[in-house]
Amino acid sequence: MKQTIALVDDDRNILTSVAMTLEQEGYQVRTYTDGESALQGLTSRPVDLAVLDIKMPRMDGMELLQRLRQRSSLPVIFLTSKDEEVDEVMGLRLGADDYITKPFSQRLLLERIRTLLRRNETSRAEGSGAAPTGVMTRGELVLDDSKHQCLWHGKDIQLTVTEFLLVKSLATRPGMVKSRDQLIDAAYGENIYVDDRTIDSHIKRVRKKFRAVDDTFNHIETLYGIGYRYKES
Repeated sequence: MKQTIALVDDDRNILTSVAMTLEQEGYQVRTYTDGESALQGLTSRPVDLAVLDIKMPRMDGMELLQRLRQRSSLPVIFLTSKDEEVDEVMGLRLGADDYITKPFSQRLLLERIRTLLRRNETSRAEGSGAAPTGVMTRGELVLDDSKHQCLWHGKDIQLTVTEFLLVKSLATRPGMVKSRDQLIDAAYGENIYVDDRTIDSHIKRVRKKFRAVDDTFNHIETLYGIGYRYKES
């Protein structure tokens, strides 16, 4: 059975182009141009994942997400033209799973959708009694793939999918240096081009999120001109 994706954006050009891409990949797609119609549609006919714009008429993406979270744990990706950290933080606190800034690569969006759908399927399998996947523990760091959960000293760190994959890649082999190219492959896939500075920006945000719960956090080290590594102790 085909999985269904909801696209919610007041830009009809984006709706048309993204819908065509997803349909070519075998997904069913439903589109909405404002938050109110999306809420009605998603409440009466649930989908497998939703991609929401933040700035929309009649109900913005933040309010839509908040209302959806009162009803379900539907995987949600935010699209926004505003590159402001406050929007990302608010979205993640409300329960968004990932955050992509316009203009964006449709291949990147497709990979994020695939990742979230796989994660959701794993969580459902565990809930049905299937064997759970492993949990990675590195000192005070705990990463749970199936729950997309990152803990530091037992405190929850809210990471996007990209950030989670970067931390996991670094923590898999503590002390080993990962180049920016290796981290790009880990977080985005080998066939997606991302500027090196994008990784630097992600690492900066990851450190800030960890330091919000532990101001002594210094376990992600920069090796200038080489890359990054995770220091376990």
